[in-house]
Amino acid sequence: MAKINKKWVALCSTAIGAIYAAGYFATETQATIQQPQQQVQVTQTKSTQTNRLYKEGTYTGSGSNRRGSIQVAVTIKSDKITDVEISHFAMHYTIDDVVGLPQEVLQKQSAQVRNVSGATYSTQAFKDAVQDALSQARNA
Repeated sequence: MAKINKKWVALCSTAIGAIYAAGYFATETQATIQQPQQQVQVTQTKSTQTNRLYKEGTYTGSGSNRRGSIQVAVTIKSDKITDVEISHFAMHYTIDDVVGLPQEVLQKQSAQVRNVSGATYSTQAFKDAVQDALSQARNA
């Protein structure tokens, strides 16, 4: 095999790196563009107590990353998370990986759920979606 000039090796390595980076950024941009429009559905009841952490109602939150997006509906009653439903799931893997996370949110009363091994991106998108809904529910 002929000896390859070091300049060619450096040039080819740089070209491969540039192509990889372009593909990564294109995928990231495409995922951002394709994420569903955030729709907020709020059903509020008037509360006489103003020192609550959350407003009562059902709030829709979304989370996304380069592997897809998740949308959840979080219901708040008496300053507690009473229901969490995955309303839209468009991730690279199946919903089976994160199907237990809504129950964990109810138990912990927080978006900080355990990471599911093998479904890191789905778990993070789920956490982001729940946190988005809780942020909308937070009293100002």
